[in-house]
Amino acid sequence: MSLPLLSPRPSQLDRDAFVAAYGDLYESSPWVAAGAWDAGLDATQDTPSGLADSLQRQVDAATPEAQLALIRAHPDLAGKAAVAGELTDDSRREQAGAGLDQCTADEFARFERLNADYRARFDFPFVIAVRGLDRHAILAAFETRLHHTPDEERRTAIAQIHRIAQLRLESRATESRTR
Repeated sequence: MSLPLLSPRPSQLDRDAFVAAYGDLYESSPWVAAGAWDAGLDATQDTPSGLADSLQRQVDAATPEAQLALIRAHPDLAGKAAVAGELTDDSRREQAGAGLDQCTADEFARFERLNADYRARFDFPFVIAVRGLDRHAILAAFETRLHHTPDEERRTAIAQIHRIAQLRLESRATESRTR
């Protein structure tokens, strides 16, 4: 079975078109896609895993300040942006898929408290790839990760951001095959 190809194919795009097509994979951080294009793309980046690896290298090579800005670009889970309808389309779909748009009043209050506690401890939002998780699993992860060290949690947040981008790429490849 051949690997699914992305559409449009990254290796066939100029810089502007590539950033327009893939710059949203890392939440409000098109610099990741721009850096990947600048590093050079070939046919190996036309698959979800190939492009994910290229994008990941950009984030991993970024300064700590740029990585922190990337983490901070993510919305709180079941937070004010979600309630106000201010999430990106991908974040809205992902949070809804995990049932975060169906929280009870008590669950919503718990998310708000955990978001505040987490931000107070780490100075950035809690980031987790919610696809495949329900709100109960997310709340449990929240509770566990509040006990991490700041360095451990920063690494965990970046790993989760990479997972989110990988899942988004896989979804796009699947969607383009079914069209």
